[in-house]
Amino acid sequence: MIRKAKIKDIKQIQELIAVFAKQDTMLPRSLNELYENIRDFWVYENKGKLEGCAALHISWDDLAEVKSLAVAKNKQGKGIGRDLVLACLAEAEVMGSKKIFVLTYKPGFFKKLGFKRIKHEALPHKIWAECINCCKFPNCREIALLKVL
Repeated sequence: MIRKAKIKDIKQIQELIAVFAKQDTMLPRSLNELYENIRDFWVYENKGKLEGCAALHISWDDLAEVKSLAVAKNKQGKGIGRDLVLACLAEAEVMGSKKIFVLTYKPGFFKKLGFKRIKHEALPHKIWAECINCCKFPNCREIALLKVL
């Protein structure tokens, strides 16, 4: 079941993200950051266990970002990631966002959902505030993609 995240989910969300962060395929998220942004998160829960998460973060005017998409390794390929992204897109549309972007190492997944590759420079400078504090800055290899709703 996909639902909005609750405070009780934070530690499981961090554990999901940490698996991929340790593999250097996703940025880690601190507990503090997760608590502060809990309202951004959607989760996939199965029998009381979180098996996936994704966040929709409003960046600027009509621009939002899908971030922290993680699905448990043994649950991948079952549509959970797609459904989490679709939940984020539906919420973005309700909120009035016209464009959704992602920064990812897995562009193929997002291209299947209608995202198109763009140059990093096409995104407003405001979104780079988080990047400046990243351990990978300025040598980031994430690929920017955008979907217009």
